[in-house]
Amino acid sequence: MQVREIIKLKGGTLYTATPRQNLMAAIDAMAELDVGSLVVMDAGRMVGMLTFREVMLALRQHQGAVADVLVGEVMVKDPVTAYPEMEANELRRLMIEKHSRYLPVIDGDLLMGVISFLDVAKAVLEEQSFENQMLKNYIKNWPDEPQA
Repeated sequence: MQVREIIKLKGGTLYTATPRQNLMAAIDAMAELDVGSLVVMDAGRMVGMLTFREVMLALRQHQGAVADVLVGEVMVKDPVTAYPEMEANELRRLMIEKHSRYLPVIDGDLLMGVISFLDVAKAVLEEQSFENQMLKNYIKNWPDEPQA
């Protein structure tokens, strides 16, 4: 299974913030949308990622007083990215090695979406369920032994 198939299954909806956006507004958006990350966009291009990890670090660093903190101050400026032809196993390995729960998927200059570790787990489970069903059907329809 390739990353492009995972994006197709989950949909390419992007939730974004800007570097000049107030962090509290971004936190509110993440809570309201029930998402763990926002792609940080500036002038039509991705400039970073904001995830719960950065939010938690900012809260700790500013002792909870993040009213004057901007997204650009706490975002990951050069996030690890995936590409559409990447295989799911390679993607999982990359996510584990880089401790990234969310990876933007880039095709050339086009941002296709963001894949979470949960998206990968769901896609792999769905693929395994399909393969399991195919094997069960194959076994169920196995030809009987020829009668002598």
